[in-house]
Order: sequence, then structure tokens, then C-alpha cells
Amino acid sequence: MNDDHLLSIGQFARLARLSVKQLRHYADLGLLPPARVDPATGYRYYRAGQARDALTVGLLRSLDVPLPVVAEVLRGEPDADGALAAVRDQLDEELARRQQGLAALERILERGLPGSDTTEVTLREEPPQRVALVRDVASSPYGIGRVTSQCVARLLPLLPRDRPPRLTGLFPLDMGEQIPITITAALEEGAPAPESAAVDLLPGGMFARATHLGPYAQMPLTAHALLAWCAEHGHDPAGPLREVYVSDPATTPPEQLVTYLLVPVHETPQPNGTLV
Repeated sequence: MNDDHLLSIGQFARLARLSVKQLRHYADLGLLPPARVDPATGYRYYRAGQARDALTVGLLRSLDVPLPVVAEVLRGEPDADGALAAVRDQLDEELARRQQGLAALERILERGLPGSDTTEVTLREEPPQRVALVRDVASSPYGIGRVTSQCVARLLPLLPRDRPPRLTGLFPLDMGEQIPITITAALEEGAPAPESAAVDLLPGGMFARATHLGPYAQMPLTAHALLAWCAEHGHDPAGPLREVYVSDPATTPPEQLVTYLLVPVHETPQPNGTLV
């Protein structure tokens, strides 16, 4: 090998628009190994032809692509495009979460923290309801909206089209790593079960109910107020939280969407055994 055709690490860093520290780090990880390392001095040398890979690493890292995916791209693996698409989807989900958080903060700054003094909550008895349903699992709280939409899309084609369906979403109060989601559609008394749809009985009982007006992404604000009311009035929420979708999002502006939030409750016993 002729060293005249090699660049020092400093020269290569300038060509590749990376720092010497970054080059050393990527070399240690096996992403950009130098073309030659002087056994006596330890100096690292690179070929000019390696600049393309180095520039690719710098570009992808500037786009928050994880190093394992960068390595797949450099190796030209068949599923590299799929790996990049997965990163894109993760970034898209993160962007949506940030935008939702920003909108929620703006609403809090405008109206104050949600609570029992800002949201009307009532107690009401709900009858049991025969429903068709679909189930799925979200892998994180940030995926709830996406999985909910997918469940609705799966359920709607199974329902009769002669009347608008009354849809209800069921969500656990405890948010774990896996979040089960159920979307139900009320069935008229005596109506046959929709073909290919699971059917179950949605339990009735006493519920605390609040009305949410606005985008679905801001539903946690109203849920916060609903649960705060339960705590302040001595009602133990038993879960799951129900979202009854009153408006059709296909024809209703997001700021005008009406959703009922309900949570089953029972009174909390006091230490002497009496109820609140």
C-alpha cells in the first residue's frame, strides 16, 4: 500500500466534515475503520474514497438515525430501506407527540390546569350494553392514538351501514409497557351479531362522566379533571376509562368534537368502615 495516497486523520476529518473525535469513535465501533494504522505511532490514515461513507454517516447521524441502522446502510443490507423507514416512523410519532404536548401546554396556559373547578362532572347510572368489539395493544402511551384509529378502521367495515355506529373506546387507568385497547360498537337489542366480529357485554353500573370538547389528542386533560373530581369526592375509579365518541371526526372540525369520558366508580370506605 502506498502511503502517498492516504490522508491523515486530520485531513480526512476536514474532507468528511467530521471531527477527529468522531472519526475515532466510528472507527472503534467498526463503522469507519482507517485504511491503515501506523504500528509504530498509532497514527490513522484514510483513503479519499472513504469520504463518501464518512459523509453518509455524518448525514444520517444528523437526522437522528441510530448507529446500528447507519451500519446496515453502509453494508448495503437488503432491509436497509426498511430500517430507515422504521426510523422515519419513530421520528414521525415523536413529532406528533411533541406537537400534542405543545397544544396541551398552550391550552393549560390559556385556561389553567384542568380540575373539578374547571370541568363539570356528573354521576350517572349506565345500563349494560351488548357490543361488537375489536382489541389491540399499544406498545407505549404515545401509540394509543394510532392503535385506536387502527381498531376503529377494523371495526367499521363489520357494522351495518344503515345508521351511524355509537363507538366507545376502553383504556386502562394504569399505563404499563403494553396498553390494551378495546373499541366497541353498540348493538341494537335483538340485532344479530355482525359477521366476523367478536361480541361481548359492556358492563353497566355507576359512572362519573365529563364532557370533552376539542381534539382527541387533548383528551388526557379532561381525563385528568375527571379523575381529580373522583379523588376529591371520595369515589374510587375502578377502570377502564371509557371514551364515547359523539361526533363524527370525518365531518366535525377537531375543535368541535364532543366526547364523553366515563369511569366506573364506587365509594371509598373510611377507616371506621363507613362510606364517604
